[in-house]
Amino acid sequence: MSTHEVTNQVPPFAGRDLLADDPALAEALERWGGDGATEQLRPLGRLAGSEEAQEHGRLADAHPPVLRTFDSRGNRIDEVEFHPSWHWLLTQAVGAGLTAGPWTAPPGTGAHVRRATGFVVWSRVEAGHGCPVSMTYAAGSALRHHPQQRDRWLPALASRTYEPGIRPVGTKTGALAGMGMTEKQGGSDVRANTTRAVPTPGGPVDGETYRLTGHKWFCSAPMSDVFLVLAQAPGGLTCFVVPRALGDGSRNAFALQRLKDKLGNHSNASSEVELDGTWGVRLGDEGRGVRTIIDMVSATRLDCVLGSAATMRDAVARAVHHARHRSAFGALLVDQPLMRNVLADLALEAEAATVLGLRLAHAFDTGESDLARLGVALGKFWVCKRTAPMVAEALECLGGNGYVEENGLARLYREAPLNSIWEGSGNVNALDVLRAVSREPATLEALTKELHRVRGRSVDLDRHMDSAVAQARSLDPASPEAAFVARSVVEKLALALQASLLVEHSPAAVADAFVASRIADRRGHTFGSLDVDLAASAGALIERAG
Repeated sequence: MSTHEVTNQVPPFAGRDLLADDPALAEALERWGGDGATEQLRPLGRLAGSEEAQEHGRLADAHPPVLRTFDSRGNRIDEVEFHPSWHWLLTQAVGAGLTAGPWTAPPGTGAHVRRATGFVVWSRVEAGHGCPVSMTYAAGSALRHHPQQRDRWLPALASRTYEPGIRPVGTKTGALAGMGMTEKQGGSDVRANTTRAVPTPGGPVDGETYRLTGHKWFCSAPMSDVFLVLAQAPGGLTCFVVPRALGDGSRNAFALQRLKDKLGNHSNASSEVELDGTWGVRLGDEGRGVRTIIDMVSATRLDCVLGSAATMRDAVARAVHHARHRSAFGALLVDQPLMRNVLADLALEAEAATVLGLRLAHAFDTGESDLARLGVALGKFWVCKRTAPMVAEALECLGGNGYVEENGLARLYREAPLNSIWEGSGNVNALDVLRAVSREPATLEALTKELHRVRGRSVDLDRHMDSAVAQARSLDPASPEAAFVARSVVEKLALALQASLLVEHSPAAVADAFVASRIADRRGHTFGSLDVDLAASAGALIERAG
């Protein structure tokens, strides 16, 4: 039509290298990933930014999974049918080693950092399929402490072969893992769980067998091969390994009652599951279920940080891409001073999240358990909490084009709140930090040591981190006053950690702007309100963002 000449529209966001185009991520990989890490992950970065991968991500999100409770003859099958793009995405993720492989690698070789980098890169394609990838990675952290179950499951969970379908693990070359923790009456309060586990020796799986009966309110990725499940045994809350297929080829009792209708994460099947005499094998001692599964929780919380960092990074990269190609009021958006303020501010947020996430993965590699214990809880609270407002601002950079589905920001916006809820909402993580500081004082000492690596390089940062650490030390976690200010304390500690990492590892333009805006408060309350003295840094910040 003569009236429909297309001008001043932005080219598609595709044909990119999502590793090379992310300097903060690439630098962290070089720093902590071990020999040959960049070459190992370069193909994944190119694939993630390709038109093929981006289209598979769109299709997986646009075609949600479908629950098939019965087959055509009325037999109960409890299967979930996924779009082919879901399987394509998982094939690439598993093939790139994003599942449980790091738990089989020698310590200190950078395996967790390499895997974390790949997880950030590939999460930018589509977030939903990252759920089974993340849980499979995390399950390895719990199973590795228990030789019989480790030997049975970890090789398949660490495999680079994606093999869907419900069959005994002994007949498969690769497997995925999920978890069943929360119940409708308790949510994060898993000690309120009512699912019962009755010791039943001689069951059809190897180990100390029990039969489980109860209802799980959120069970994501129900087509996984095995689940770690919490249930009340005679000795108290206990962790169990629950396979979907039994050794003789029959199916374990695992009834999928319905799939959740969610705000986002549409490609992933989140289900309600009924356990009715379901066979499980005890993992760890009776009454020690939380202690047994805590490593898995920590690993999934790390992935919440990494996944949120990926969402932030994709949001700001898409905003910069739009601003580089879109003109308004006589100039490209990227050259407009106020837009530059917004983009620079968003870039700071994304880089701080990325460097923190990779530093925590490095702590997993080096066995810095105290730093990881506190740092993951801080990062889970702060980075995940910042994602939703950050993505909202990036979406606004595109105006109305950001609000429609074709440009990718709408999907990111729907995904943005998820990681702040999954594995404990903000309050749960804030209180967890207080408990760690009180009951495990070595965690705060490890954090203080990390912060002091840059002591003396910024007066503002020194003052902030001393205040944050002193306040954390002074709180009695059992007091109502401490609980009331928990979020404030955690926010200060998280910002101190992010700032210290940027001062140590990022270019001066990034570190100085972050300290000035987040630590010295030279900004307003919204993104894009950086102090005018930081205007000279905007170009360098935007360049690193896209």
